[in-house]
Amino acid sequence: MNISDENPDQGNLDRMFLSPPHVGERERELLLAAFDSNYIAPVGPHLDLFEEMFREKTGFRHAVAVTSGTAAMHLALRCLGIGEGQVVLSSTLTFIGGVSPICQEGAEPCFVDVRPETWNLDPDLVEEALCQLSEEGARPGAVIATDLYGQCCEQERLRGICDRYGIPLVVDAAESLGARRCGVGAGSLADCAVFSFNGNKILTTSGGGMLASDDEELVAHARKLATQARESVPHYEHRELGYNYRLSNLCAAVGCAQLEKLDERVGRKREIYRLYRGLLDGCEGLSLMPIDPAGEPNFWLTTILIDRRRFGSSPEQVRLCLEEENVEARPLWKPMHRQPVFAGCRAWDRGVADRLFEEGLCLPSGTTMSDDDVARVADLVLGCSANRADA
Repeated sequence: MNISDENPDQGNLDRMFLSPPHVGERERELLLAAFDSNYIAPVGPHLDLFEEMFREKTGFRHAVAVTSGTAAMHLALRCLGIGEGQVVLSSTLTFIGGVSPICQEGAEPCFVDVRPETWNLDPDLVEEALCQLSEEGARPGAVIATDLYGQCCEQERLRGICDRYGIPLVVDAAESLGARRCGVGAGSLADCAVFSFNGNKILTTSGGGMLASDDEELVAHARKLATQARESVPHYEHRELGYNYRLSNLCAAVGCAQLEKLDERVGRKREIYRLYRGLLDGCEGLSLMPIDPAGEPNFWLTTILIDRRRFGSSPEQVRLCLEEENVEARPLWKPMHRQPVFAGCRAWDRGVADRLFEEGLCLPSGTTMSDDDVARVADLVLGCSANRADA
């Protein structure tokens, strides 16, 4: 069977994807080295090297590589003692993989809106929610802040708020590897930070994730849980339930090669954003994601807002126009408080995430794009505007 028979998009070489993997000879070289070593199972020298390289690159003291960012989040909450009877606050503008582990551990998710200036979790609303929950006698267990589209959250403020309430801060940095804010790396002020190496992320291991922390005991426990919680004895002994979450040595080999290119990938993402900005700025009814003055995003995805009345087309009409040209675009994350699976969950909502979802669109931002590719996408977007100067 041809791969395109199973998934037509995978065989469509002419399609411009949103953020496809970017691999080359170095990835192939290390993957074959891992293959030839026969370390195929989820242990091996490339796995150890990948974790070491990640620590050196990010500054975290400890890290454990796992099968996905969702697995990393699950381990983080488990190791932080999150469970039944507790409430966990999460940004509502995020991907479900950073939220579902709350329910897996039996806790109650509550959602908090984002700031229009950054699209990231609103610290003022977090404080308001924690105050209200405490007054009600609820048991706040943690705060999960998402670094949206490669822009770091206000982890300094969130850290202070969490400390006042005696609860841990977890940063979902799945999209922000290589980004900084106030000179501080993504997630580095949190009790735990979660990273993703899914195929569409800035670095990929095909599928994979990382749980990082300066807490040696926490990461050691996570590493144990990720390998079925096997005790350190010759036979298989288990005193607690664990998971099959360890990243394979083969995937880690790809990750090693990708980490070598992190600065290069971030640099290209930033160039792509600047190109889009230069081409799209000034178009009536269209704006790009606002940038935190204190931030240094990695611009994982370049995203835009479209005011249908002023621009002359809706985000969905623009998306369909791009689709007709075999160019992938996607709406922003649908807020978690609007997801049917979380119906009935509490939300501290000011309507910001709702508006962003209604007006937002993610544009192709893969690091294999040429400048001409960016110009083509921008021209297609502008061509949808009824107010274009040369229309």
